[in-house]
Amino acid sequence: MTTGPAPGRAADRVRAVFFGSGSFAVPSLDALAGDPRVDLVGIVTAPDHPAGRGRTMLPTPVALRARTMWLPLLQPVRVGEPEVVDEIAALKPDLGVLADYGQIVPGRLLELPRLGILNLHPSLLPRHRGATPITAAIAAGDPRVGVTIIRMDEGLDTGPIVATAEWPATGRETTPQLEAFAAREAATLLVRTLDGWVSGEIRPEPQPADGATITKRLRRADGRLDPARPAAELERHVRAYLPWPGSMLETPAGRLVVHKASVVPTEPGDVPGSLVAQGDGLALTTGDGRLVLDEVQLPGRRPLGGPEFLRGQRDLLGAQVGSPSAVAAAR
Repeated sequence: MTTGPAPGRAADRVRAVFFGSGSFAVPSLDALAGDPRVDLVGIVTAPDHPAGRGRTMLPTPVALRARTMWLPLLQPVRVGEPEVVDEIAALKPDLGVLADYGQIVPGRLLELPRLGILNLHPSLLPRHRGATPITAAIAAGDPRVGVTIIRMDEGLDTGPIVATAEWPATGRETTPQLEAFAAREAATLLVRTLDGWVSGEIRPEPQPADGATITKRLRRADGRLDPARPAAELERHVRAYLPWPGSMLETPAGRLVVHKASVVPTEPGDVPGSLVAQGDGLALTTGDGRLVLDEVQLPGRRPLGGPEFLRGQRDLLGAQVGSPSAVAAAR
């Protein structure tokens, strides 16, 4: 007598290919690799990249984890090249899962798995589509944040919504903190969604027509703090733009990186763009309120708390800060 395979054996499992590069993707990769319903047949990530002064070649966080799993690992420069698509097709995936991959996936590849490719995006779509959703959510002061799973189409995070998880923002989180939390929530949501997606019980819904925003890739210049803006906005900037490009002020002592900040009310006579004493520490006068510089760093120096920094830089009190031209004019 011939019997079918026992539950949980490879013949019953969903053959999945994982696409990911950054640290946000790692918990979801771990979740798939450890799920008895899934046969993870391949991992696609970005090529190793040069880093540091020595230009040492570094793997992505996903590549580091994948190399401990003894699974096929692909690192194409362009995932849309025909030979790469053919290599992925040879794995015969039923499902693709993508998180923090960093490349546009072409239509032919989207159509390969019979269950499509699910994209785990760290925002409440359609808000904050694009490359930097977590930074954008913190900078905007969004009261609620979350992750969305969509079935990928050829647009920029425009596919229909499969599942969503959301929670209230604390108003204190930095980008690394929120990314780590959202990564765990995305992995949990993926595991919870898998059965319904494979069975067809979950039907994806089109994204709402209203409320769509697009985020941008960050440049070093985006780290500059504008003293004309309100202090509350600048404090969010400090949390949002960690770790890169950071938040910077041009001062007579050099470029000052602000690692931590807080907000207090404006004092009489404040003019935006001055460094002033705040208790035993240092603050920046702004368009509305004062930005207390709780932790700062000059080039080549270690980070210092505001009071410790001020003890060695009292000449900065009263200095005008902001753009290089404004600093030069004040000298």
